[in-house]
Amino acid sequence: MHYVKLLGQRLMARDFDRQVAEIQVRIAILNGYPALGRPVTETVG
Repeated sequence: MHYVKLLGQRLMARDFDRQVAEIQVRIAILNGYPALGRPVTETVG
Protein backbone atom coordinates (compact mmCIF):
# COMPACT_ATOMS: atom_id res chain seq x y z
CA MET A 1 0.00 0.00 0.00
CA HIS A 2 3.05 2.23 -0.20
CA TYR A 3 1.96 3.28 -3.70
CA VAL A 4 -1.30 4.69 -2.40
CA LYS A 5 0.66 6.99 -0.10
CA LEU A 6 2.75 8.15 -3.06
CA LEU A 7 -0.45 9.17 -4.83
CA GLY A 8 -1.58 11.23 -1.85
CA GLN A 9 -3.59 10.57 1.27
CA ARG A 10 -6.47 12.92 0.54
CA LEU A 11 -8.72 13.63 -2.37
CA MET A 12 -8.07 17.02 -3.94
CA ALA A 13 -11.46 17.46 -5.60
CA ARG A 14 -14.39 18.87 -3.63
CA ASP A 15 -17.25 17.83 -5.94
CA PHE A 16 -18.41 14.21 -5.49
CA ASP A 17 -18.34 13.39 -9.20
CA ARG A 18 -14.79 14.68 -9.47
CA GLN A 19 -13.79 12.68 -6.40
CA VAL A 20 -15.11 9.54 -8.08
CA ALA A 21 -13.08 10.34 -11.20
CA GLU A 22 -9.98 10.97 -9.10
CA ILE A 23 -10.36 7.59 -7.38
CA GLN A 24 -10.79 5.87 -10.74
CA VAL A 25 -7.56 7.45 -12.00
CA ARG A 26 -5.72 6.26 -8.89
CA ILE A 27 -7.07 2.73 -9.37
CA ALA A 28 -5.96 2.72 -13.00
CA ILE A 29 -2.46 3.79 -11.94
CA LEU A 30 -2.30 1.13 -9.22
CA ASN A 31 -3.47 -1.57 -11.63
CA GLY A 32 -0.55 -0.70 -13.91
CA TYR A 33 2.13 -1.39 -11.26
CA PRO A 34 1.98 -5.23 -11.40
CA ALA A 35 2.49 -5.12 -15.16
CA LEU A 36 5.78 -3.28 -14.66
CA GLY A 37 7.26 -6.16 -12.66
CA ARG A 38 5.93 -8.99 -14.83
CA PRO A 39 8.56 -10.55 -17.10
CA VAL A 40 7.91 -10.74 -20.84
CA THR A 41 8.77 -14.16 -22.24
CA GLU A 42 9.51 -14.67 -25.91
CA THR A 43 10.14 -17.97 -27.66
CA VAL A 44 13.33 -18.26 -29.69
CA GLY A 45 13.69 -20.59 -32.60
